[in-house]
Amino acid sequence: MIKDRLSIVLVHGGFVDGSGWRGVFHLLAEAGFHVTVVQNPTISLEGDVAATHLALDVQDRPTLLVGHSYGGVVITEAGRHPSVVGLAYVAAFAPDKGESVSSLIQNPPPGAPVPPILPPRNGFLFLDNTKFQASFAADVDNDEAGFMAHSQVPWGIGALEGSVSEPAWKTKPSFYLVAADDKMIPPPAQRNMAARAGSTITEHAGSHAVYVSQPRTVAAFIERAAQELAKRL
Repeated sequence: MIKDRLSIVLVHGGFVDGSGWRGVFHLLAEAGFHVTVVQNPTISLEGDVAATHLALDVQDRPTLLVGHSYGGVVITEAGRHPSVVGLAYVAAFAPDKGESVSSLIQNPPPGAPVPPILPPRNGFLFLDNTKFQASFAADVDNDEAGFMAHSQVPWGIGALEGSVSEPAWKTKPSFYLVAADDKMIPPPAQRNMAARAGSTITEHAGSHAVYVSQPRTVAAFIERAAQELAKRL
């Protein structure tokens, strides 16, 4: 069975921690998958790749590595780990060699929403609390979005500027869930990165925090990716 042949490792992005995967985690676990959630320090890309490798090192079967937002940069770099057989991007950055979040957001297309990132504080970034829900979590209920806004994890500029050495998607199959209502990473940019990576693309209405607001949609996307990968093992 698929659940006996693959592990799933979930990687969060900037401004948040791994607890946002809670709903997706439970659905995948209930389906019988062995699921691990990485807690990235989000201080530097190197540190986050190291944290992801710690999770990958203990997997006892081939692994589908899943990343949200900046977590896409992490899995693009960490995905060269030998236990990884595929990558799944959820409204995520999918950089090419030498690219970083910083370089990918440098020249937004005209009319694209601009994330409400505040000026750096001691080398770390935060989103404006008053604009967090509208930009990051528009389809998350008010209480949850408010908690996310006021429990932000400091995102290090070093992580933002960390560039990929060799993208794992060049040698391993990838899957991409485009969040069609995203106000953090414009959907056209998501589609372009997914197409460049040769990903199998799924699109669904949802905010940047679609993994929080619609865990069933995201879990189903991950399970389909796992099913496709299992056919290749």
